[in-house]
Amino acid sequence: MQLEFLDYLIIAVFIVITLYIGLKYKNQAGKDISEFFLGGRNLPWYIAGISMVATTFAADTPLAVTELVAQNGIAGNWLWWNMLAGGMLTTFFFARYWRRANVLTDLELIEIRYSGKPAQFLRGFRAIYFGLFMNVLIIGWVNVALMSLLEVFFDIPANEQIFYVAAAMVVVALYSAMSGLLGVAFTDVIQFVIAMVGSIVLAIIVLNSDEIGGIQNLKANLPDGSLSFFPTIGSENSGTVLVLGFSSFFAFIGIQWWASWYPGAEPGGGGYIAQRMMSTKSEKDAIYSTLFFQIAHYCIRPWPWIIVALCAVILYPELSAEDSKLGYVMAMKDYLPTGLKGLLLVAFFAAYMSTISTQLNWGTSYLINDLYNRFINKKADNKQQIKASRIVTVLIMIIAIFVTTQIKTISGVWAFIIECGAGLGLVMILRWYWWRINAWSEIVATIAPFIGYALTKYVFVIYDPSWALGIGENPKGFFFTVGFTTISWIIATYTSRTDGEVLKAFYDRIQPEGDWRHFRKDWKIQRLAILAVCWLSAIVMAYCILFSTGSLILQNYIYAAMYLCTAILSFILMRVCARKVEIFK
Repeated sequence: MQLEFLDYLIIAVFIVITLYIGLKYKNQAGKDISEFFLGGRNLPWYIAGISMVATTFAADTPLAVTELVAQNGIAGNWLWWNMLAGGMLTTFFFARYWRRANVLTDLELIEIRYSGKPAQFLRGFRAIYFGLFMNVLIIGWVNVALMSLLEVFFDIPANEQIFYVAAAMVVVALYSAMSGLLGVAFTDVIQFVIAMVGSIVLAIIVLNSDEIGGIQNLKANLPDGSLSFFPTIGSENSGTVLVLGFSSFFAFIGIQWWASWYPGAEPGGGGYIAQRMMSTKSEKDAIYSTLFFQIAHYCIRPWPWIIVALCAVILYPELSAEDSKLGYVMAMKDYLPTGLKGLLLVAFFAAYMSTISTQLNWGTSYLINDLYNRFINKKADNKQQIKASRIVTVLIMIIAIFVTTQIKTISGVWAFIIECGAGLGLVMILRWYWWRINAWSEIVATIAPFIGYALTKYVFVIYDPSWALGIGENPKGFFFTVGFTTISWIIATYTSRTDGEVLKAFYDRIQPEGDWRHFRKDWKIQRLAILAVCWLSAIVMAYCILFSTGSLILQNYIYAAMYLCTAILSFILMRVCARKVEIFK
């Protein structure tokens, strides 16, 4: 890609602004680790919500959407749209609890909810498992995506790409280590605005190019089924619309969203999503931030990418299924004028940086608060804690760069993370609502998926190769791991108990719904039922906003009006039910 002076100037200005924000919040972040990791628990809902959206917009996201659309039409996005149900569950059932818990990290909750040596082990183990192991895998796949972009944009040889990625990570690590969560959150806002503006501008330019000729010509020249919003349930993939076997459909729509741990979509909340909820001013802000996140993430943000992806199907028919994701990058190269190329590159770098900065800050919070402060140096003062936090941020960066060099395929990391967390999700949900869940439940639910994964991929596959297939092709390996994990943690649940005093303290602190029979007489089933109606109506509302926006863009005005009316009715029902349980107060 040929860049002019104006393009380079735009990129340089963006980097300077980012570093300036890091310096601006350096002193405030250096006060104590609550400021460093939670911004003093004073973020308004819209800052926290935009930060969540920005973090889940990585450099590889538009490319992944382009690949899904090229292979399976708009309906291909159901492979991630299905996670909306889990996100809305967090909004109505867990957001207020996370803020009410008043903890520094979600792992700190472990020793508030559970008791004894198992709780201590679980907290330390998960600090390393999620804060380091899973964290560097996630950073690694985002880095690999950036490397592929560098290759296409600048023809940088494969053996040199890692050095450019390392330079980008140094910039991110600098402002993350200096400013803590405040700097991360406010740069996220700027980065998200830039990324969205760039994506929208690209969609408008490509859609109105001479080769496409507007929305009507786009619709006329696409393969049949490409514009369908819904997958077809069948046995064979037609190549133009997502076709799922019944078992795969059931795995995606009925199980994955609540069963599997996945970054940004953890059942029950958790990870950096919990971190943003805990950083808000109030429980109300925590709920609003997650509700905004669900709507922006699933309903609004994807459409500029989808339009470019549909255009790329017509513009670059020579691309193979494996290379179809490059259609987005090629459209950037071929259709953006000087200045806008720099803006789009900044948009990609902004998306990359917002993800990496959060991963560094979040991972460091685990290793400092739940490992260093808890087990290594319990008497560390604020100065020592902040210094250690900045050092650990850099160390995670270095380890992640090494891991990046070992990753061969992004999809392989995705599949590994989903299947090695299969079955853990239900424990994460029930620990808030069922007193019987204990530390051993969570320990077993964390380890058992690895055993199930190993059995399906390395033992059962010897006798039947279909065990090695992914969820979209044959989900029986996924089903086995979920079933094996669930049976394992249920057995563990009934072989141990949490200390009664710890349970009582947790109940008094959180005041959760559900089965806490030892501490109150009723379950408040009616309140849970109303919350469930809020949840379901919010899901319908969000999907209808998604489809109404798409129908409006594609100029299907009758459908747009129908979806919009349904969204409004769902919103009214959600608000009426929310007022009954006073969830937004």
